[in-house]
Amino acid sequence: MLELTWPWALLALPLPIFVHWLLARAPRQDAALYVPFFHTLTQLAGAGEKLAPGRILKLLLCVLIWLLLVLAAARPQWLGEPVQLPSTGRDLMLAVDISGSMEAQDMATGNRAASRIEVVKAVVGDFVERRKGDRLGLILFAAHAYIQAPLTFDREVVGQLLEEADIGIIEESATAIGDAIGLAVRHLRKRPENSRVLALLTDGVNNAGEISPLQASQLAGSENIRIYAIGIGADQLTQQTFFGARTINPSAELDEAMLTRIAEATGGRYFRARNVGDLVGIYQELDRLESVEQDEQTYRPVRVLFHWPLGAALLLSFAFALASIPWRSLAPDRIPRQPERTSEA
Repeated sequence: MLELTWPWALLALPLPIFVHWLLARAPRQDAALYVPFFHTLTQLAGAGEKLAPGRILKLLLCVLIWLLLVLAAARPQWLGEPVQLPSTGRDLMLAVDISGSMEAQDMATGNRAASRIEVVKAVVGDFVERRKGDRLGLILFAAHAYIQAPLTFDREVVGQLLEEADIGIIEESATAIGDAIGLAVRHLRKRPENSRVLALLTDGVNNAGEISPLQASQLAGSENIRIYAIGIGADQLTQQTFFGARTINPSAELDEAMLTRIAEATGGRYFRARNVGDLVGIYQELDRLESVEQDEQTYRPVRVLFHWPLGAALLLSFAFALASIPWRSLAPDRIPRQPERTSEA
């Protein structure tokens, strides 16, 4: 449907007529030579001018240019058919740790070893794809926390941004878990109270940031934001050394007690993901979150059209300028060629 955003701009259509009526005419200058029939000649010349095709064409161009400019000022736009937005779901922020320790290859996919961040991208990416009807947002954190994607229904964009998240795009020497929670609270606090969820995934301990994780979790609890904390990393990893094989705990720095307190302070839960199967099961558990009814929302796609009349007015202005150029006066004078004289014998 065609609609004018500012229809009151059409009130400017008769403006040139008012200006023509109200503008004072140029003062008359009397001729130095009196000609008795000069008035009659002026009328005849004026009538000839008014009837000239060139003058009529210029007048029509001026009128059409003004109409197009006023139409462009009214900002015409095309409204598409109403689109129903999803009316159920959650406002779910995903906070993913991309510190240097996430490069540890203590996971396995198929028959090959894989880093923690590779597994997270695969499992969380599939989780994002399934969350139809949820507003999803993405926070990446290491020594600092950043919003990579604000809350949106566009799951494809969130999944793509997660896939493009690489270790090193943020200073990777530390982990600011508290800052990540605080950033999530800032973006979730204005959403409906019963739909605010944060899924926090990390493999370490908080050792950076301006706010502690427990303070941030208390703030989240006061804003009715549930936090589901996920600790990722294997408990055992066999390494081959010069003295033979030895077993280490690659998740020794994981602060499970802190993550448990964070989750419980907000009415959420703490999960432990030691392998790919655990991580898949955790996100399947999160998939079973109860949907909450939200206000129905619709929107109509808008296509702005004002540039079409504006462009047409510009082209007609060029045509008017070309029509006003006295092309005949610019042509070089033609001097008649004199016949050559021949000498008589």
